[in-house]
Amino acid sequence: MDASLRESLWKQFGATIDMLGNAITICPEDLWNSHIKYWYSSYHTIFYLDYYLSEEPENFMPPSPFTLSEFDPDGAYPDKVYSKKELLDYLEFARKKCFDLIDGLTEEKAKQRFINEYRNYSIFEMLLYNMRHVQHHVGQLNLLLRQDINDAPKWVSQTQKTY
Repeated sequence: MDASLRESLWKQFGATIDMLGNAITICPEDLWNSHIKYWYSSYHTIFYLDYYLSEEPENFMPPSPFTLSEFDPDGAYPDKVYSKKELLDYLEFARKKCFDLIDGLTEEKAKQRFINEYRNYSIFEMLLYNMRHVQHHVGQLNLLLRQDINDAPKWVSQTQKTY
């Protein structure tokens, strides 16, 4: 895959990840701990960011202390409220995973399939789907922030982060 295309894809996907990190960072602790929609939506978003970056989804396992609770068919919440630090660390893990996947994307790899019970997408399409999913939840988090503290992080046009 063309290097400039990979670079553009990373700059935009990375910006989406930056925006999620900014929304988590700006959230006051009292809102974080009292508003299940906030911490849980943050966790859900990072969990699926990580999962959708998996080349073998059937072998996916999030890093400790996270579990596969998101796959619970009854929609059970995790056993604990994850701290902002735990989720920001998880987000950094997923950011690196995303960068590495995009950086190593070849024409052949981009055409490989991400297949699970609900999706059968090329890796390239899965990257776009994943970016849209993250940005969708960033919008929700920003709305909660606007409603609760009348503030939200600014738009990020391109990420500046690389590895």
